[in-house]
Amino acid sequence: MAAPGRHVWQFAHTGGVDQVLLRSGQDIAHIGELDRKLWVALACPVQGLEFDSRTLALIDSNDDGRIRPPELIAACEWAAAQLRDPQLLIAAGDTLLPADIADSSDLQPEARRILGIVGKNPDTDALTLGDVTGRSELLASLRFNGDGVITPETAGDDEAARAVIERILQTHGSQPDRKGTAGIARGQADAFFKEAHALADWHAQAVSDDATMPLGDDTLAAAAAVDAIEAKVDDFFARCHVAAFDPKAVPALNPAATAYDALAGSAIDVHAPALAALPLAPVAPGRTLPLAGRVNPAWAGALARLRARAVAPLLGEALEAIDDTQWALLRERLAPCRQWLASRPATRLGNAADTPPDILQGWLGAEATVMELLRQDEAEEAHNGRLVDLEKLLRFKRDLYRLLRNFVSFEDFYARRGAIFQAGRLYLDGRSCELVVRVADAKKHAMLAGLAKTCLAYCECTRGKDKMTIVAAFTAGDTDFLFVGRNGVFYDRDGRDWDATITQLIDNPTSVAQAFVAPYKKFIRMIEEQVAKRAAASEATAQASLSTMATTVATADKAVPPATAGQPAALPKLPGRIDVGTVAALGVAMGSISAVLVAMFTKFVDLGPWIPIALVGVVVAISGPSMLIAWIKLRQRSLGPILDASGWAINGRMKVSVRLGGSLSRMAKLPHGAKRVLNDPYADRSTGWLVGAAVLLVAAALVVWGWRSGWIERHLPESARPASTAPAVTAPAVGAPALSIPAATPGRGG
Repeated sequence: MAAPGRHVWQFAHTGGVDQVLLRSGQDIAHIGELDRKLWVALACPVQGLEFDSRTLALIDSNDDGRIRPPELIAACEWAAAQLRDPQLLIAAGDTLLPADIADSSDLQPEARRILGIVGKNPDTDALTLGDVTGRSELLASLRFNGDGVITPETAGDDEAARAVIERILQTHGSQPDRKGTAGIARGQADAFFKEAHALADWHAQAVSDDATMPLGDDTLAAAAAVDAIEAKVDDFFARCHVAAFDPKAVPALNPAATAYDALAGSAIDVHAPALAALPLAPVAPGRTLPLAGRVNPAWAGALARLRARAVAPLLGEALEAIDDTQWALLRERLAPCRQWLASRPATRLGNAADTPPDILQGWLGAEATVMELLRQDEAEEAHNGRLVDLEKLLRFKRDLYRLLRNFVSFEDFYARRGAIFQAGRLYLDGRSCELVVRVADAKKHAMLAGLAKTCLAYCECTRGKDKMTIVAAFTAGDTDFLFVGRNGVFYDRDGRDWDATITQLIDNPTSVAQAFVAPYKKFIRMIEEQVAKRAAASEATAQASLSTMATTVATADKAVPPATAGQPAALPKLPGRIDVGTVAALGVAMGSISAVLVAMFTKFVDLGPWIPIALVGVVVAISGPSMLIAWIKLRQRSLGPILDASGWAINGRMKVSVRLGGSLSRMAKLPHGAKRVLNDPYADRSTGWLVGAAVLLVAAALVVWGWRSGWIERHLPESARPASTAPAVTAPAVGAPALSIPAATPGRGG
């Protein structure tokens, strides 16, 4: 009996472990109470699964790319709390009636609101996932959509607010809204108006102090004219002071003739840097600075502006030249303004000319309107948050139950409904493989997946420019023709076909029957390889002999080297004879081998009725170890290492039995009712005589065995049995005298 207040669970023993059966909404609502040691998986990746990626992203609350039990439990508990009946999580589909949502949830009025917006009846119509995603597009087209971003179009007919928003876009950057249109957010607006207020306060300081602006608004132009030429004027008067100190320095303080030679060598530009580097006017002791006339052409314009904007208003209209005292007085009169200009706050709004007080006041006048537009847009954010929650609820209703059947248990996999880690189906080598998993790094995956004791084939799949890597488990049939480079076709879960090529193979037995014939296949392959090697060696020897013979024949007409004086010519070497001893040794060896074979065959035949048992023993001795190893590996065959290598955290061994393996890898079979035409015109010629000879040989061996063991004689009729050749011996009668046979006398015949 379960303890009061505790949820009662159902389990099924599948894949070698106890797996929970989720059959009701209460099972989902109480999933947090299930001991995590009973969960099949403890983590899975978000990528590489045949599952809705948006749903997985909503469950992955910390955005680390993995789903773990706390996140899945939180999703289940939240979804159950939002619904009037958790049993709705078991039902398929992505629709909900507003009445299905709990009264305590703020999603119910939001669902009714969205149904009204999309033109449905909030009382009778169901809200679909398409309505929610379509609502997102509708929000993007609304004036206030809750994204916290306003655009110039948001201002409508308010030209002042529109102009300010456009100015903020220019000076403080943009942020896209739901439609992707450039707009501004609260942070950008706050920064803009903060800088505008700082500039307005700075302008107010000048207005409140008459000394700062002696010429009124024209003071800024006068200060700018002084700033533009101040360095050159100071340089001119400094040169004049040096000339007054020592007249001999005058030639050095004025430009040399070579400087003018360089200018005269090409077309003269009055704005050329070489000309601008020369003094404002010829240097002489105590000379005044002319403001027009004989001055450096590169600075004539700046001097004219200095006279018009600063000298004439402050020192008098009649002045055409100034001395160093007047220059100092001019700078003194403009010093407060220049200090005020230097204290201008650093902003992104532009220079002083771009931000006069009237422009600033216009911007600040639209501040309240712009901030109100932002407030109204941000007020819609609450609806957007509930919209996201509605989307999450609809997705959880559709997908959460399926995810639990592939995480808490592997019910979908063992029920053959297609697990979320199964990428599709691979057709290769006359069979289809359904246990196919996506792989990011084949080499890294194979290091761990090899512990699954399963025959695995890593394939590179291509479809146009798209590529991916998969690993397929071959769990039935033989593996004789699985090798690197073998091609097949892979169909993903969407039905798209990919070209698949084996790039790596991990060989393991697929059945005990395969292991039974494996030693014989290996033995035959060894014989074939040895025969091929011997044939290749013999062919090479024959080719060498033919080459030597051809060379000898081709050079037979050449003169034989003359014999050395006093020595007879060498006779051609005759082929050596076969030694008689060698022939005798070969005969003895062949006789010994024949004797051994005859003795073995005789002993085998002498076993009599035990011959079948002996044959079974020989077969067991050959195939037994291979079958035992295969049986052990098949018992250890597991799904866990394959998924662990793909980023899962599998909590159990998840065995793949022989029966399950047979359903995961299906061999080719003719359809039911199909007819087969057996006369193959391209079949190899019949080898029936070989089969007949083998049958006769086996029959003869059986006859010999039956005769030697007496089995045939025992089953013959009395008349057909052979007569005994031994003399009949009659026992003497009781009491009769025994016959006395005299002993033979040595040395006597007869």
